[in-house]
Amino acid sequence: MSEHSEFRAQTRAWLAENCPPGARGVGQTAWGSRKIDLQPDVALWLERMAQKGWTVPTWPKEYGGAELDRELYPILIEELKQIGARTPLTGRGVNYIGPTILELGTHQQKAKWLPPIARGDGGWAMGYSEPGAGSDLASLTTRAELDGDHYVINGRKTWTSDAAHCDYIFVLVRTSPEKPKHQGISLVLVDMDQPGVQIHPIQLISGASPFNETLFENALVPACDVIGGVDQGWAVGKRLLQFERSTHAGINTSGSQGGRTSESLLPGKIKPYIGLDNGKLAEPQVRKTLIQHEIDYFAQKLTQQRVIEETQARAPGFASSAIKLSNALITQRADEILMQAMGTQGVGWDTDNFSKDETQATREWLRQKALTIAGGTKEVQLNIIAKRVLGLPD
Repeated sequence: MSEHSEFRAQTRAWLAENCPPGARGVGQTAWGSRKIDLQPDVALWLERMAQKGWTVPTWPKEYGGAELDRELYPILIEELKQIGARTPLTGRGVNYIGPTILELGTHQQKAKWLPPIARGDGGWAMGYSEPGAGSDLASLTTRAELDGDHYVINGRKTWTSDAAHCDYIFVLVRTSPEKPKHQGISLVLVDMDQPGVQIHPIQLISGASPFNETLFENALVPACDVIGGVDQGWAVGKRLLQFERSTHAGINTSGSQGGRTSESLLPGKIKPYIGLDNGKLAEPQVRKTLIQHEIDYFAQKLTQQRVIEETQARAPGFASSAIKLSNALITQRADEILMQAMGTQGVGWDTDNFSKDETQATREWLRQKALTIAGGTKEVQLNIIAKRVLGLPD
């Protein structure tokens, strides 16, 4: 038996025995927050996979991983999908800041932060954008002043996703304001459980409040928690964004692909509203539109898989921008197709006259308008594709 076949057989047997029923199919997924109670099976699944090192299977064992060979990693993902297992752990810890620390952190920083991240011990927020520094992120003004062995942080971040439920936040701050704006920036790790950090939710059109404004008023950060070196934050922050965009694109290799289906769910959602005629959708125009979407959807999935297999590092480079953008556009197009097929049932807001699935579809349609903003706007991604992927002149 080959190494790959043996690993597949052992993995299949272990997953069958250790993946609880309540951690299969659609449902809650752990992302590290200590402020959200996990369902018993979800908590058990996280514990077992963390002990196995499979929450971050490619990380070194000393930092909570399994040092899984890149050729064996896809086999683990395939077996997770085969039984409908949810990813045991996702979020900005394992997907964004963890890989950044692994690549750019000191040994002491890795030893301090990576094992808890691999266990799902603490949820992470992202402190990048500010009211006056969005796409022009280098204009940020949040300051960090060294005071003994700590930095004192003052400033404001906005659009900090899930901050109300997070335990930590990685923040871009200005440590040398006298330097040019792309210099003098550092990436620091902040414990949010302190008086100097205040969270204010931002209400969205979808009715939810995943985004927040985060205020820092004399918040304290140990000087040893600057990642990548003082005043080196611009390069560190850009590298982290590559990990983020890889996650949005579905091409990261931390393990978060586990449990995701490669099949499109759109045809099944449309059928109840259109009906069938001799086994086909009754309306030809809807059928034509859906066929084109399915072609685009599966092409996207094949491209994702190709990039994963071609990736030599733990996250791809600039190609992540292209796949992130196309993934967002395809997802938004699916929402539009579903809304058109649902007609008046696609604009429901309460459950008095609409089903739970219908109101959920409306909220998803609105929420996913942000996909071409989050993780870098559509325009930013197009610029990166033009300059870094296609090599076009400025």
